[in-house]
Amino acid sequence: MPPSPLPAPRTRIAGRRRGRTVAAALATAALVAVAVPAAADTDTGADPAGTRPTVVLVHGAFADAAGWKGVAERLRGDGYEVMTPDNPLRGLAADSAHLAEVLKGVRGPIVLAGHSYGGAVISNAAAANPRVKALVFVSAFMPDKGESLSELGTRFTGSELNAALKPVPVKNADGTEGTDLYIRDDRIHEVYAADLPTDTAAPTTAARRPLGGAALMDRATAAAWRSIPSWALVATRDKAIAPDLERFQAKRAKAHTVEVDSSHAVMASHPDAVADLVRQAAGGSSDTSSMASTGISTLIVAGLGGLAVLTVLTGAGILAASHRRRITGGGTGPLI
Repeated sequence: MPPSPLPAPRTRIAGRRRGRTVAAALATAALVAVAVPAAADTDTGADPAGTRPTVVLVHGAFADAAGWKGVAERLRGDGYEVMTPDNPLRGLAADSAHLAEVLKGVRGPIVLAGHSYGGAVISNAAAANPRVKALVFVSAFMPDKGESLSELGTRFTGSELNAALKPVPVKNADGTEGTDLYIRDDRIHEVYAADLPTDTAAPTTAARRPLGGAALMDRATAAAWRSIPSWALVATRDKAIAPDLERFQAKRAKAHTVEVDSSHAVMASHPDAVADLVRQAAGGSSDTSSMASTGISTLIVAGLGGLAVLTVLTGAGILAASHRRRITGGGTGPLI
C-alpha cells in the first residue's frame, strides 16, 4: 500500500492563519487594556484632575473686598478660582439673599468664607445651597437660627465696637427712616486694625462703608454651620468682636478652630494664616486625590495588561510548539 499522504498544505496554511488571528486578537486585548486608564478613572467617579472648589470670600461691615486682597492672591497662586463679591451691608436678610443669588452662578463645589459680619451672611445664605461644602469664619459672627448680632455681642466682654460707632440717620429706599452705622475716624484703627501700620491699614479701612442698623437687629433665619463642616479663626486681640465670643461660637459649631494673635483685620495682617485655613477647608490640593485615584487605576490596569501580554506569550508558545510538532510529524493537525 502506498504511504499515507501528509496533511494537505491548505490545511496547514489555514491553521497557521487561525493561529495568527488568535495571537493578533490577544495582542489587541493587551493594547486595549493598557489604553484603559482614562476610562477607568471616569468610572470611579473621581473628579477630573485639577478640579478644585471655588472659594468665595465675603467681607464684613465698614469695609469692602479690598481686605481680602492678600488671601485671594495666595489662593489664586495655588490654582483656586476665587471670588470676592460685594456685600451690600443693608441688613442680614437682604445681604444673605444677595449672596445666595451670587452663589447660584458658581459651578461646582464651593468653599464659603466670611469675615466679621460676613460670617452671619454666609451662614444664612449657604443653608439652602448643597454645593457649599465648607464654611470658614474669620473673626466672625456665627449666629444660630433666631439669634441677632446685637444679642450675641452682649454675651461676652472684650468688644469696644459699640462705643466706637457713629450712627447717622438715613432714609431707606422704601421711604422709611433708618440708621447707618460708621466707626468713628479716631477709633477705627484701634478697634479694627490695631496690628497694622497706619499706612498699611489705610487700604483696608479706607472704604469706611456704613452698616445698615437693621443688620444688628435682624434675626438669622438659618445656621448653615449646623449641617456644613466649618472652620473658624479666633483673633485673640480682636476689639470689634470679643475673642471669647468667637471661641464660644466656634465650639458650639464644632468647627475646626485656630487662634491667631491678631486684630479684627486678620485677613489683612495675617493673610498666610487665613489662606492656610481656607486651604484646609477646601481639603488641600484636589490634584493629590485625583493622582491617587489615577495611580490605583493604573496599577489595576497594568495588572490586566500584564495578564493579557502573558496570555499572548503563552499563545505564541503553544503555536510555536504546534509548528514544531508538525515539522517532526508528531501532530495530526493545527490547534485551534
